[in-house]
Amino acid sequence: MSADNSRPDVLTPLRNLCNSVKCSRDRVRDGESNECSGMFSLSNFWQTLSEAVKSASQEATKLSVMFSKPPPPSEEDCVKIAESVQKSVLTLSTVYFWLPKSQGVTLRKVVRDATAEVLDGLVHLLEAILSSPGESLSQEQLMSTGGVWAACDQFNQLPKENRSAVLGVLTACAGLVKDALEEMEQALAEAQDPFGDVLDDEDDDDEGNQDTHWSEADRLLIAQCQGLMKASGASLRKLCAAVRNNSTLETEEKIAQLDDLADAAREISPSVDDLALSLYPPVDRSAVELNVCKLVCVLKKVLEITRSSHVCVEADVSWVEFLSGAVEHNLQKITSVLRDCGS
Repeated sequence: MSADNSRPDVLTPLRNLCNSVKCSRDRVRDGESNECSGMFSLSNFWQTLSEAVKSASQEATKLSVMFSKPPPPSEEDCVKIAESVQKSVLTLSTVYFWLPKSQGVTLRKVVRDATAEVLDGLVHLLEAILSSPGESLSQEQLMSTGGVWAACDQFNQLPKENRSAVLGVLTACAGLVKDALEEMEQALAEAQDPFGDVLDDEDDDDEGNQDTHWSEADRLLIAQCQGLMKASGASLRKLCAAVRNNSTLETEEKIAQLDDLADAAREISPSVDDLALSLYPPVDRSAVELNVCKLVCVLKKVLEITRSSHVCVEADVSWVEFLSGAVEHNLQKITSVLRDCGS
């Protein structure tokens, strides 16, 4: 009996299912939403999506249990479980596509990534089962099953509207900028040689390795760049507060403004990281100048978008103008230091 069930044709439904789930996953990652012409209920969407996610988790459990010990199920049972899993996959992906961009591109990206993660988890589970059919529960199958459960569970923590989704992006960006600043400050405080811990003692001579040391001129330049990096963090923190306190979802235009803020803010952290990396020895001043200009442009863009959006009420104009001036002031100081170093 088990020998018959191990024949390749018995597992054909699972192979077909695996390919189908891959296609659904790729459509979710790359496809466009179905823009609705009538009224859209966000609360109904989340209720239906929650039910679809729960169903996907339950089907993954059934699938894993069915293949948790020998002998493997019959061909008929394989067909039935494949059809059941396929139904839950199609339901989940269909419900995701109900969410229109008009509810917020940032929100939709969050839901898209979470949905694709569930489908990707199912693919890994099916591949684990297909790699060792008829055997006892493997570590890979156990981990894959847990991966599907974890992917489904995270839906409970997802933001339920675009303001929360945008706040999540801004908060994450602010955290990354803070980390970059703290790493730079720690490196400066620890020693003259930020790479000393990775060099063998016998490799050091009395004068040290100039390629791994900051000169006094380097430290002066870093201090000015830190001011610009701090302005980046301050901009993100103030923007978080403005979105939290002033944003509304009353119109599609205001929802889109929040998306514009999130898109612009996403550029800050990578730009801060590029600047920070260029400040490690040996300091390449041309690279520093390029990264400073890039970060300044990004910050000006964020502040301009903030100033023209509905989250910037009258009380917020002062901090937007202050930070715009701080960015320009830091740029002038950095340019002066770079000019003095080059002379």
